[in-house]
Amino acid sequence: MADDDDLIEAGRLLFAGPIDFELGVVDMSSLPGGDLPEVAFAGRSNVGKSSLVNALTGRKKLARSSVEPGRTRELNFFRIGDTLRLVDLPGYGYAKAPKAEIGRWTALTRDYLRGRAPLKRVILLIDARHGLKPHDKDVMDALDTSAVTYQIVLTKADKLKPTELEATASATREAIRKRPAAHPEVIATSAETGLGIEVLRAEIAALA
Repeated sequence: MADDDDLIEAGRLLFAGPIDFELGVVDMSSLPGGDLPEVAFAGRSNVGKSSLVNALTGRKKLARSSVEPGRTRELNFFRIGDTLRLVDLPGYGYAKAPKAEIGRWTALTRDYLRGRAPLKRVILLIDARHGLKPHDKDVMDALDTSAVTYQIVLTKADKLKPTELEATASATREAIRKRPAAHPEVIATSAETGLGIEVLRAEIAALA
């Protein structure tokens, strides 16, 4: 438990320090230098990526959230001091945007995930109310093939009863059990109530 407490405190300290939007990237040639480890956030459009980034960092408007699917259309890099970068990836699935535009940012995301050496882990966000969907499994297949470690984080957990949430978490753990690149721990979170935020901070701090 002491080790757990130490990790929780390390996570608190990491996210209590300076955190700034660094840049938005629309092509691979514009990526920042590979001097810091990176943790990327991926998920379906409207899964709550921006809201979770804001909850993690304690900044209400660091990442722009929107009710319009497909609002994030570039790779957004956030720098945590001289320790780590967080990367907010465009959502996949349905988006209110032209097909050519969707194709561009989908290809950019794919290329980043395949070939980014500083990338330590992908936090794959899944709406707790819906569980894993075919698009999510396609992304996991690609990450497994590329040997990019990913961890499932359930969002909007406050929208479910505790028994429903545990059922979703259990089904998710079982679904990833034999996937080679999947981290075994599934974290349930809520950007509204703060559920799971300190645990996720600790996970990220351990990668820094």
